[in-house]
Amino acid sequence: MNYKYIGRTGLRVTDICLGTMTFGTTTSKQEAFEILNKAYEKGINFYDTAEIYPVPPTAKLGGLTEQIVGEWLKTKPRDSVILATKVSGAASGWFVPPTRHGLTAIDSFHIKRAIEGSLRRLNTDYVDLYQMHWPDTIVPIEESLKAFDELVKEGKVRYLGTSNDTAYGLTKANETSKHKGLARFESIQNNFSLLNPRFLDELSTVCKKEQISLLPYSPIGGGVLSGKYNGNFYPEGARFSLYMQNSSKRVQAMADRFVNEKTKEATTKYMAMAKELGISPVTLAVAWSKQHDFVASTIIGARKLEQLDDSLAALDVTLSDETLDKIKAIQKEILYPMG
Repeated sequence: MNYKYIGRTGLRVTDICLGTMTFGTTTSKQEAFEILNKAYEKGINFYDTAEIYPVPPTAKLGGLTEQIVGEWLKTKPRDSVILATKVSGAASGWFVPPTRHGLTAIDSFHIKRAIEGSLRRLNTDYVDLYQMHWPDTIVPIEESLKAFDELVKEGKVRYLGTSNDTAYGLTKANETSKHKGLARFESIQNNFSLLNPRFLDELSTVCKKEQISLLPYSPIGGGVLSGKYNGNFYPEGARFSLYMQNSSKRVQAMADRFVNEKTKEATTKYMAMAKELGISPVTLAVAWSKQHDFVASTIIGARKLEQLDDSLAALDVTLSDETLDKIKAIQKEILYPMG
C-alpha cells in the first residue's frame, strides 16, 4: 500500500480514497456497509463524503450519506480512518444546493451550522479534512477562512480544503491565509480524468509550487471511461441517464458535457489500450490519475460492491512512460468540452 501526505499536513493517506456520494440513493445502506468494509479490509484509510450527499441532491435526503458513514464509523477505531466532508457552499453556475433551504453560503453562520450537523451525523467529534464544496463568489474569502480557522482552533476540524475551485480562487485563498495568519487550504478536490485533464495547466502548477494536494474526483469520468455509454443509448439507472431525465436543462447539459461523441471516441481508444495492457479501462483510468506527483489520493466510487474491484486493482498498477505518452497523444488529438 502506498501513502502520501495531503499538502503540508500530518494526514498520511492511501493513494486511493473511497467516495460515498451514492450511499442512500442508488446504493442501499446495507450495500454501502459492504463497500466500506471491503475498502477498509483492502487497507484504504481515507473516506470522503459531504453534507449534501447523496446524489442527486435533494432537501429531503441531504445528510443521509453522512448518517450511513457515521453508523459504519462506529464499527471501526476512529483513529484508523481519515475522514473528509464538505460544507455545501453557495449556488454554482448550474446548481443551487438544497441545503438549508437553498440559502447556504460560505460565511461564518453557515460554516458553523454545517460542521455541527456533519459531526452529529458522522458520530464523531472531529473531521480530519473539512472542505468548501463550491467557492462563494459573494462572501469575501477572508471571512470564510476566519470561520474555518476557528473550527481548527476549536479542534472540530484538523485541516482544510477546497473543491471545484479555480487557479485564481486557490491562489487568492492561499495568499489570504498567509497574510492573515489563518489555516490554509491544504487540498483541492476537482474533476480530473483521462477525459478532463485540464487541471494539468495552471492548477497543477499552483499545487506543486505551494505544496497543495489535488484529490481528484470522477477519475473514470462519471462512469464514461468504463465504456458503458459507448453505444447509442444511455444505460438504465446510470448517472447520466438520470441526468438526461431531469427536468432541468442545466442538469441535462451536464450530461452532455460528459457523454458526447468526442468523449466516446476517446473512451474507445482507452478501452483498446487497457485491453493491450491486460487491465480494465477503469483500472487504467484510476492508475493514470493517481500517478501524478501533485495528487495525494484519487477518489473512487462504487454504486455496487462488484464495481469496487476494478478501481482497487489500480493500487498495484504503475503505467509505463510509453503508456503515458500514448495517453498524451490521445488527449492532444481530441479536444474535450469538459469543465
